[in-house]
Order: sequence, then C-alpha cells, then structure tokens
Amino acid sequence: MLVLPLIFLMFLSPVFAEQVPDYDHPYSPIFTDKPVYSWTDKVQMTILAPSWNTDRYLIDSIGDDKDHPIKISTRGHSLDPYRFTETGVNSGIFAAEIILTGFSHDVDGDGSIDTTPRTTGNGPTSGFLETDSDSAITISFEFADGVVLTESVPIQWTIGKIQFSEENYLSDKTASIRVIDPDLNLNPESLDHIPIQISSNSDVSGVEVDAIETSERSGVFVATISFTQNLSSSGNRLFALPGDTIFAKYDDYTIPKPYSTSDNLEIKTFANVDSSIPTLKRLQSLPIVLSDTFGNVLASFSTSDQIQIVGTISNQQNFKQKFVYLFQVKDENNSVVSISWIQGEISENQKLDVSQSWIPKKTGTYTIETYVWNSLIHTSPLSPSLSTSIFVK
Repeated sequence: MLVLPLIFLMFLSPVFAEQVPDYDHPYSPIFTDKPVYSWTDKVQMTILAPSWNTDRYLIDSIGDDKDHPIKISTRGHSLDPYRFTETGVNSGIFAAEIILTGFSHDVDGDGSIDTTPRTTGNGPTSGFLETDSDSAITISFEFADGVVLTESVPIQWTIGKIQFSEENYLSDKTASIRVIDPDLNLNPESLDHIPIQISSNSDVSGVEVDAIETSERSGVFVATISFTQNLSSSGNRLFALPGDTIFAKYDDYTIPKPYSTSDNLEIKTFANVDSSIPTLKRLQSLPIVLSDTFGNVLASFSTSDQIQIVGTISNQQNFKQKFVYLFQVKDENNSVVSISWIQGEISENQKLDVSQSWIPKKTGTYTIETYVWNSLIHTSPLSPSLSTSIFVK
C-alpha cells in the first residue's frame, strides 16, 4: 500500500484561515460604474477588499461601524456610515448603491419643482443623497486606524441633443425623434417622460408629443410621429405636406456652467418630408389649347393676334399641391421670345385650367413649351414638360 508523506497530503487538501485587514499595506480600490454622473443619477459603487472577507461562509459587510466607516458625500451632504455588502460568499468584493436626488429645480419651465431632494439611508441600496448641478460624489473608506481610502467622481449637467432618426421622410412613413439628455433622467428606477414640440412649414403651431425614456437610467428619450396631408395635427399626428421641413425642439433647463441654474436653451433639429409618389407623377399635365380671347379654339395664327395659351393640370393625390406653371415661347432660332408663369395651389383630386396670353410680333415657326414645377427656387418637375409648334403668318 502506497503511503504519501504527511506534508504532501497537506498540499492536496484545502487549507483555510481567517483573513484580517492588512493595516501595514492597505489595498482596497474603490470603483464606480460611471466616470461622470448627472445630478439625479444612480451611483453603483464597488470596493475590492479581500482582507475584509472575515468569514468565508457568510456574506460580510463593511463600512457601517464607527471604527472603520464608509462615508458617501457630496458638497454639503453625506451618508455616514454607509454599509457595503459582499457580492457573494467569500468574494472579498463589496458593493452598494445610492440615488442622487439633486436640488429643488424646475426642469421643464412650467413653474413647478420637478425634484425631491433628500438625504437618507444607511446602505447598501437604501441611500438617497442631495447634490448640486456642479459637484462631486466622494466615497471614503477608513480601511484602518488613520488610513482613509477615497475616490471622487464629478457630477455635471450637460447640454442635451435632439435628432430625427433620418434626414428625409416619405409622407406615408413615421418619424422617430430622439433626445439625449442625462439630466432629465429624474428617476433612475423608472421611465421618465419629456415633452417635445413638433411642427412643419404647413403647421407652424404643430403638436406637443411625449418622449419616453428607453430604459430606467438611459437619459435617452424617443417619440414617434406620423404625417397627415388632409387632417389637422393632433396627438402624435403632424400635418405636413411633401416639400415641408419639419422641426423638433425642447427647452433644456439643466445646462452647465458658465450658464446659471435659471438659464435655458432651446435645443432643436429639423428634417424634410417628401411624397411617396414619384415627383413626375404628382400632377398630370394635359396638352395645351390655343384660343382667342373669347375661348374659341384657333386653327390658324397671325401676327398681332392675342393668343390665349391654356394649360390643364389635375391633382390625383389626396392632399394639396403647390405648383408653378411656366409658359415659354421660342422662335425658330431657339431664342426665347416670351416667358411667364402662374404660381398657385391645387386641391386634392382637383382639375385646374391655367392660361397666359401671347401676341406674336413676327411671322415664322414658334415652339410653345410648358413646365409644371413645385417652385421657382428649388425647381423640381411635378409632371413631364410638353411642347407644341405653330406657324404664324
């Protein structure tokens, strides 16, 4: 029978001993889950203290006694002592969390205070701590008599951002608006809501929509809107015609220095709305008719006769369409001898006649061209151009 030396058996068997804090060489780093916090954030803290793992069979606690306390503080407020508990049996890692409660402040400009500042709790998850907009949170742990380990993390306000999910939207689609503002995460244990103003060129008053936080601590808020071309704006529905610019904005009342707590900034963005109908199919343009001043169709043309050039457009869309109808006459040398236009708006499912007069000065062959555009500035054709040639005696 093989007999192993006793000393060898000892190495094969687990050996345990109670650990005590190493007062001569303290090693107990303190960590936070974020490098910067906002004024109403949740702060999760971890202390790596294996020498304070005094019982390998139990969940140990540190910081809640007068001899070796842990203190959580901001400028003018503190929780002392505050208890941290071991994350697992024999882990030697201790954790706790607190919620920052800010100070009395109106964050949306409605005249009401939106925060509930308070300082209470003794750990590990019961703490609430008041703070200013520009401060710091400090965690201090008296590791041993006369040995205090500390970690500080800044608390700051930031200027928010707002953005549409896309730069351009089709009128039959929905639009998503995102606000990024950690300072509006007023309750890190529930979803916060903020109001956003949405408007368009066609409805400058617009609507106010509710943006909801994407998660309890994200500080990111999202709202979704749809577009209408034949109904008024209401709820999350915005009246916007193709070609409109749409706008989104909110007022940020939590902005950092050098601004004061009484200042605010309008945070805004924009996008564009276009029709899902291809541009060249938005209006139908019929061939022109040439008539005299009484509306009689002309079969021949002479110099000095006043000719009425009559065009017809129809709108088969379910919304109004702004248009410019342009008449252009060229001679046989391709030189423009006459140009004029009519600017207007055609209702949904409407048929509309437009006309301009022209008096030819010389005999010859002329080409009459017509164009239907959305505007004279940013020209985009709403239907194919048409042309007709005539001979003037």
